[in-house]
Amino acid sequence: MILDTVRRRLVRFSAPQFFVLCLVLVLFTLVLLFPLVSLFSKAFTGASGDFTGLSNYRRYFNTPSLSVSVQNTVSISLVTTIVSSVLGFLYAYALTRTRIPGKTFFKYIALLPIFIPTVVHALGLVYIFGRQGIATQLGFSIPLYGFTGIVISEIIYTFPQAFLMFYVALEFADGRLYEACESMGIPPLKKFLHVTLPEIKYTVVNVLFVCFTLAFTDFGAPKVIGGSYNVLATDIYKQIAGQFNMNMGAVVGTLLLFPAILSFLTGRIVSNRNTGSLNARSLKLTVKPLPGRDIFFFSVCSIITLCFLFLITALFVGALTRYYPYDLSFTLKHFAFNKSTGGIGSYFNSLYMSFLTALFGTAFVFFYAYMMEKSTGHGFLTKYGKLLSVLPLAIPGMVVGLSFIFFFNARHNPFHFIYGTVTILVLSNILHYFSVPYLTAAGALKKLDSEFETVAESMKIPRRQTFFRVTVPLSLPAILEIGMYYFVNAMVTVSALVFLYSANFKIASIAITHMEEAGDISQAAAMSLLILCFNIVIRLVYELVIKYIAKKRKLERMESL
Repeated sequence: MILDTVRRRLVRFSAPQFFVLCLVLVLFTLVLLFPLVSLFSKAFTGASGDFTGLSNYRRYFNTPSLSVSVQNTVSISLVTTIVSSVLGFLYAYALTRTRIPGKTFFKYIALLPIFIPTVVHALGLVYIFGRQGIATQLGFSIPLYGFTGIVISEIIYTFPQAFLMFYVALEFADGRLYEACESMGIPPLKKFLHVTLPEIKYTVVNVLFVCFTLAFTDFGAPKVIGGSYNVLATDIYKQIAGQFNMNMGAVVGTLLLFPAILSFLTGRIVSNRNTGSLNARSLKLTVKPLPGRDIFFFSVCSIITLCFLFLITALFVGALTRYYPYDLSFTLKHFAFNKSTGGIGSYFNSLYMSFLTALFGTAFVFFYAYMMEKSTGHGFLTKYGKLLSVLPLAIPGMVVGLSFIFFFNARHNPFHFIYGTVTILVLSNILHYFSVPYLTAAGALKKLDSEFETVAESMKIPRRQTFFRVTVPLSLPAILEIGMYYFVNAMVTVSALVFLYSANFKIASIAITHMEEAGDISQAAAMSLLILCFNIVIRLVYELVIKYIAKKRKLERMESL
């Protein structure tokens, strides 16, 4: 019996596959774990490199101007989490459980903040609520610079994430439960409390932790409108870029990891318990008209949509007027960017970097997922690889950037030559956004029948031929989605790259922060619009290609019948 088991495993074992799998895991370990080890080693050593234990942490918390950042960051994150979760739920509920008109329009408008850097959210608020802002001149002023401004900007940043998670959870519901409630005459409020909320309870937990983590680790908004209100993300920037205090910067970086790790662990526990309520007997929920409900939720969606459109309109006003608010005549002069802050070259650098990120990131993620899902006879290695694949979810962008500095900038590191090049920016983006594309690729591969590989092996067809002729074409929609995801996020990211870019290769999202620092907010608005427009174009192209592929496959199925 034991001999038969060993024989079967030896038959399934493939030496080339084992070698490729080991190579992929070594590369991923090198990029993911080694930099994190360098980060933690910096946090526990002094400037001379000697081990100092927890002395750096004691010094941080004993410095009032620094330790107050923890309290400020937690306060901002809590308020942002509550408001974003409530608004995201109301918006998602309106699009899935009501009969309001314009649902497609509302859905796409809700995603607009994803297409611009978080720095731009704050920049738009400056145009609206700044000292010479549009709303300020109309008599609606708020204390923008500090707690209030940061919270509003973080709500704009986290709202699309909360909305999307609630939208998915509410969209796929079993209509039988609601039909039963109606037949029993259960009032709407009781139905909501006893059916809808229990149905999405795991999503609620995930949304709370995701919003808290995003607000806790964001750098863009506090950088622009934080003023003297310190938070952990800006503390890192001041320690590294301002004072060159690498050890204290590493301390703050490790502090940023704690809420992200807690969110990651909670998400894993929740996903394991959330087995889903849909099955083969489930029915699609039919929403009936209810005038009072529909008017209320249409008003909620309209207000949120108008806020987002007002934010984008403010950027257009700043970018296309000669000197806001004193000279509102039309001009394009702000698109002639100053070279000192990056120039138009930074925009093309971003396009180039984002294209490389999408190309190599998509190729690596899909091949990595393929090795994890289709490898046979290497159970321990695939389990280790799957564990690595979800770890980037727990690593904030600034921590990725910091850890890359400490690891790749070390003189004894044989990979030191990539520091200061576009390669390290691409690697940082691929790692930072790795987990979501991996889950997308793994989900697509799991849907493919394993018989493809079995038949190919029985016919002595090389695995690589099956991969390129069968697996890739069938997974093309997922591959395109991964590429689009990588491109858009690489265009808007700030935190992961703020420490890694070089003077010879500035990128647009970083250039916006420099323009804002120099007082050229009109040029910053112009650069923001370029990023927004190109990301929208990429999204539209993606949607059209996906529709074309779906239509083509439908015609092929009809012809085969």
